[in-house]
Amino acid sequence: MSAESARTIALPSGEEIAALGQGTWYLGEDPARRAQEIAALRLGVDLGMTVVDTAEMYGDGTAEELVGEALRGHREEVFLVSKVLPGHADRKGTVAACERSLRRLRTERLDLYLLHWRGRWPLAETLAGFTDLMEAGKIRYWGVSNLDVADMAELTTLPGGDAVAVDQVLYNLTRRGIEWDLLPWCREAGVTVMAYSPIEQGRLLEVEALDAVARSLGATPTQVALAWVLEQGVSAIPRTGSPDHVRENRGAVDLRLPAEALDVLDEAFPPPGGPTPLQML
Repeated sequence: MSAESARTIALPSGEEIAALGQGTWYLGEDPARRAQEIAALRLGVDLGMTVVDTAEMYGDGTAEELVGEALRGHREEVFLVSKVLPGHADRKGTVAACERSLRRLRTERLDLYLLHWRGRWPLAETLAGFTDLMEAGKIRYWGVSNLDVADMAELTTLPGGDAVAVDQVLYNLTRRGIEWDLLPWCREAGVTVMAYSPIEQGRLLEVEALDAVARSLGATPTQVALAWVLEQGVSAIPRTGSPDHVRENRGAVDLRLPAEALDVLDEAFPPPGGPTPLQML
């Protein structure tokens, strides 16, 4: 299990990032778990899971603070992602929120900065803030989260909107609605799709069909669920604060699902038969 064997996925710029990264939702909220969570993040980076995703919303900044501590001395190894809350996402608010995140993360720049979901501010306002941040060297790329096809189409008609790099959405075996329209749209537009909650916060692991496929492959249900997301050409950012679970997640990178396994999963978790509103957690 080495970092060198990690799968990658391309951003619109052509830059390759780790296809399997690490999420941080709910991390940093329990002081008793802090040391273990930091160890888990550092281990993930060592194993090649170098995309680390966080947000100002997570624990009202405590997750960013945890990430900043965990990545001390390892910042240049990581593709660091954070998000601005929609209530902060006017032009000046976006810049100010990013600067607060940078301080908590102990870094001078983000690799990717996302609008967490669409709120009351026009997309043009947020885009203007992203542009200011890029020109100041505080972010390298910008993107969005929880935006469906109509929102993405609107965004890309704005001046500079076609520079959107990522749409981060809820996607896993039980949440396949994006396959009908959003995923094809993003592929056509060259926008990278990133999946949060790729194992449905653990609920997916209770399904017998997934367990049966895992047993047949000598893998765990978690590894099969993550490998399935990667097979779709989608990045995945599972969250865990346990080093043992980090090692388990990393095993998904080396797992290839045969056609028979994919057929069983399609039968147990059918793809959408029509348009489905974008789901969120």
